[in-house]
Amino acid sequence: MLIAHKIALKPNNTQATYFARAAGTARFAYNWALTEWKNQYEAWKRDNTQPKPSQAALRRQLNAVKKTQFPWMLEVTKNAPQMAIIQLGAAFQNFFVGRAKYPKFRKKGVHDRFSLSNDQFSVEGSRIRIPNLGWVRMREALRFTGKIMSATVSRVADQWFVSITVDTPEKSSSTQAENQGAVGVDLGVKTLATLSTGERIPGPKAHKALLCRLQRLSRSLSRKVKGSKNRHKAKMKLARLHARIGNIRKDALHQLTTGLTRRFHTIGIEDLNVRGMVKNRHLSRAVSDMGFFEFRRQLEYKAAQRGGLVVVADRWFPSSKTCSFCGHKLGELPLSVRQWTCPACNTTHERDENAAVNLKNLAVSSTVSVCGEDGSGSVRKTRTKPASVKQKSSSKATSG
Repeated sequence: MLIAHKIALKPNNTQATYFARAAGTARFAYNWALTEWKNQYEAWKRDNTQPKPSQAALRRQLNAVKKTQFPWMLEVTKNAPQMAIIQLGAAFQNFFVGRAKYPKFRKKGVHDRFSLSNDQFSVEGSRIRIPNLGWVRMREALRFTGKIMSATVSRVADQWFVSITVDTPEKSSSTQAENQGAVGVDLGVKTLATLSTGERIPGPKAHKALLCRLQRLSRSLSRKVKGSKNRHKAKMKLARLHARIGNIRKDALHQLTTGLTRRFHTIGIEDLNVRGMVKNRHLSRAVSDMGFFEFRRQLEYKAAQRGGLVVVADRWFPSSKTCSFCGHKLGELPLSVRQWTCPACNTTHERDENAAVNLKNLAVSSTVSVCGEDGSGSVRKTRTKPASVKQKSSSKATSG
């Protein structure tokens, strides 16, 4: 299992300058290769006798000209430009198979990073050795054990980080779940998560809490003269505040997902259409502030580490409109209605709790074979799987 550990670095001024140069070299190589790829692909379309572009050919082309055309590249590790072109090749591969959009040019201040292969660096305790630089202190030691695959040094605001990817044995990084059974999790805007157990976890709403300060710093930045030192200082203040907002949000999500995967073996969630939700101008800011996609991403990989199971219901599954007691389904249930009474059994439901219970029931039913699916049953799984659906039912389930 590949696991990445992101660690803050403590570089001195010389080391921070080196990081900035290496990141700039990687960014230049990526943009240069993207331009060459476009030109060579157009030439190949006009004349099929011309070679088709590839990341390997572009790496050889750059090595042949960098000593004469780009001698400043030799001041940093050779991995910086080479790994950037390899990443461009992976980006095009994802584009051709439909997993991503067409690659875009990297921007300074936004994509400040460079990568290293495992033979170009070493980790010893709370420090890492970078080529052409030496040892750099880390805030903490590497948590995981196994074969180190790669490392990526990146900058967030004015802080440098290193993300070290480790190939660890299966299930070696986390203990098994306590197996308190199954739980349904309904995500919301007012309350981050409502569990089928009745627990409610409020979201930090960091962006909303710091919005006034964010607007004040943004206005201050807009008044500064471009290229001045005061503008650079204002830009760093704004970047640090954005980083703080992101850290508060990630910390809350990590605590929630770790607690869920530690307590429960089977977890039922919805496949939310986050992209469509953020198009609603009344909800976009609140939805983005909660981080629904990040919640699902963390939940799935943490459940896999602990041998748990995440069941993702189809986005059209009527979790809120279905009575969790008798199964009666309402025709319409506006978002403004937070409580409703089932006309069939007269049971009063709180909207979010009812949805969480229905998600739990779906997760439990998915562990019983109804369609002869592979992996159905009570045996613990090490991956996420889709919910089981009866053949005569119109609802579908998609895998996480």
